[in-house]
Amino acid sequence: MKNHIMPFMRIIFLCYHILVYLSGISLALDSISQDLSLSDDGKNTTLVSKDGTFELGFFTPGNSQKRYLGIWYRKIPIQTVVWVANRLNPINDSSGILRMNPSTGTLVLTHNGTVIWSTASIRRPESPVALLLNSGNLVIRDEKDANSEDYLWESFNYPTDTFLPEMKFGWDLRTGLNRKLIAWKSPDDPSPSDFSFGMVLNNYPEAYMMKGDQKFYRSGPWNGLHSSGSPQVKANPIYDFKFVSNKDELYYTYSLKNSSMISRLVLNATSYVRKRYVWIESKQRWEVYTSVPLDLCDSYSLCGANANCVISDSPVCQCLQGFKPKLPEAWSSMDWSHGCIRNKELSCENKNKDG
Repeated sequence: MKNHIMPFMRIIFLCYHILVYLSGISLALDSISQDLSLSDDGKNTTLVSKDGTFELGFFTPGNSQKRYLGIWYRKIPIQTVVWVANRLNPINDSSGILRMNPSTGTLVLTHNGTVIWSTASIRRPESPVALLLNSGNLVIRDEKDANSEDYLWESFNYPTDTFLPEMKFGWDLRTGLNRKLIAWKSPDDPSPSDFSFGMVLNNYPEAYMMKGDQKFYRSGPWNGLHSSGSPQVKANPIYDFKFVSNKDELYYTYSLKNSSMISRLVLNATSYVRKRYVWIESKQRWEVYTSVPLDLCDSYSLCGANANCVISDSPVCQCLQGFKPKLPEAWSSMDWSHGCIRNKELSCENKNKDG
């Protein structure tokens, strides 16, 4: 009898390990409660979303020696980080630990007992838990709350350089929260650069790219179909988009038409562009789908007042009919920023001729 049982047990044991291997995604942790922590010591090092798309853990960018807590695509072989927690405070070794503070309902990242980064909470929960959602959103909620989408905190409210599907780009007017993108300083350094992209509140809200405090690119106000300065944003096979403006919120968002598609928007301070990438599985690489600024004429106020920018002209800046360069010498040296002035000043006496 014993001889029959042993082979049978070996088969069960082998099948068990095969099932564990094949179902690794479903067995991986997707949450942190007050009883669990995430450490950078090779044990319990990551959280994985239920569908296996995203992973949260510690990583080292590029050629850096620093350690960061971040979120990346788990199934893509090219490390593609979409969010970084401690971009202002890197860790010098593998001693980082992420824990849930049950008394405050906040996530706390520590290094040798020193707090490196932490979340905030709008209220004190009874049973806080942090979850990595299939969207790539890291959220904190109260398990005792019947509303599973009543988040106490979410990473989507604090983007870094990447705009993911279902994320809101813009303002929560009730709280003053401004969700904007700030590019990495370099591929080796995720700390905030001086290159940002955000929604500006005025009578006709629009998005601006900024180099420090200087305007670099503007999307143009929303005209009901798309941003007026972005006619290339139109119906397409990749994503749907919408613009929401009411007394509580002002934001732009998009969603993918095919759940198997992977696409993201990234702000890059090295090339000063915002690109939409699509992952091509057959080629195992990211392909650029759109990019702004499109050309030199997309540069903010390149030609100054009373001038047109025509990319096919030489020079690209041309004064409007009836106008001439304000500073001819500067204009000739390709500094068009001072714009153009009238060849002849308006005359109120000749109101039937001028207007």
